[in-house]
Amino acid sequence: MNDSSWGAPAGSGYWGPDQGPAPAGPAYDGLQAAQTRPMPIVPDVPAGDHQDDHDRGAAQRSGPLFRDETPNEHPQEPMSSPSQPAPAAPQKKSAGRDLGAAIGVGVGLGAVIIASLFIWKAAFVGVIAVAVVVGLWELTSRLQERKGIKAPLVPLAVGGAAMVVAGYVRGAEGAWVAMALTALAVLVWRMTEPPEGYLKDVTAGVFAAFYVPFLATFVALMLTADDGPERVLTFLVLTVVSDTGAYAIGWRFGKHKLAPRISPGKTREGLLGAVAFAMAAGALCMEFLIDGGSWWQGLLLGLAVAASATLGDLGESMIKRDLGIKDMGTLLPGHGGIMDRLDSLLPTAPVVWLLFVLFVGTA
Repeated sequence: MNDSSWGAPAGSGYWGPDQGPAPAGPAYDGLQAAQTRPMPIVPDVPAGDHQDDHDRGAAQRSGPLFRDETPNEHPQEPMSSPSQPAPAAPQKKSAGRDLGAAIGVGVGLGAVIIASLFIWKAAFVGVIAVAVVVGLWELTSRLQERKGIKAPLVPLAVGGAAMVVAGYVRGAEGAWVAMALTALAVLVWRMTEPPEGYLKDVTAGVFAAFYVPFLATFVALMLTADDGPERVLTFLVLTVVSDTGAYAIGWRFGKHKLAPRISPGKTREGLLGAVAFAMAAGALCMEFLIDGGSWWQGLLLGLAVAASATLGDLGESMIKRDLGIKDMGTLLPGHGGIMDRLDSLLPTAPVVWLLFVLFVGTA
C-alpha cells in the first residue's frame, strides 16, 4: 500500500492510486472511520501500576483523570456506588454478658452469704466447703475434657472439704496438715490406675488442692476471729467492688490493653478503676466494720485487694486460654461457673487475712 493513502481525506472515497474509488459498504466505511478517529490522551501510569484494559477504561469513564485529582471535596467520606454497600453504622459498645442474669445470681448468692455469716458462722463454713467441691469438680472436668489429665476428684473433694473445716477448727496448723494429707491421698488414689500419665495427673491434682481448697481455707481462718463475719464481709465486699470498678471503668473508658495475650478485655483504665473503688470501699469498711481498724489501713487493704484480685483473674484467664475455653462452667447464669467467681477471691483471701493479722490481730 502506498503511504499517500494515509493522507486521503475522510469520506473522499479514495482507496488507492491504481484501484480507483473505494467500494461502498459499512465494512470499509467502519475501517475508514476507525483510521481517522482521534486517539484519546491517556496520562502516563508509573511503572509498577499495571491494570488491564478494562480497568483503565472504567477509570477513564467514571474516575478522575489524574491520581492527584479528588472527585469529592471531603475525601474522608467515601463515595458510594451502586455495586458497593454503604459502610455499616458503628455499633454500640456491648457489656459482653447477660447483666440481668448476672445481677440476679449475684443478689441471690449475696443473700445466702449474709444469712449464713450473721446467723450461724458454722453454716458459712459449709458454704465454703460446697463452693470448694463444686470448683474442684469444674476444674478437674475441664482438665480431663481438654487435656486428657485425670486429676482424681474423690480425694480432692474429700480432702478439700476437710481442709476448710480443719482451718476453721484447728487454725493454720490444721489447714497445713489437711493439705499434706490431701496431696498424699491424690498420689495413692492414682496408683489404682495404669502408670501412663501418672506424673501429670498427680501434679494436676496437687495443684488443684492448693489452688482451690487451700486458698479458700484462709476465709475460714478469717471467720475464727471475734469479728470474723465482719472481716469476711469486708473481704467479699472489697473483692466484688474491685471487680465491679474494673468492669465499669474499663467498659466505659478502657482503651489501653493491660495484658492482651492473656485477657484482651482487661485495660489499664479498668485497673485504675479497680484500685479507686477498692481503696474507697476499704477505707469505709475498716473505719466502720472492723474493731480497731482505721481508714488509712483500709486504703492499703483496698490497694492490695485490687492487685491480688486482678492477678487472680489473669491467672484463671491463663488457665482457660491454655484449655481453650471461655468459662469453667455454666452453673451460674451470667457468670459462668463457680470457678469463674472464685478466680479473684481465692488469691485475695490469704492477702486479706495477713493484712488483718498485721493491722488488728487475730482475735
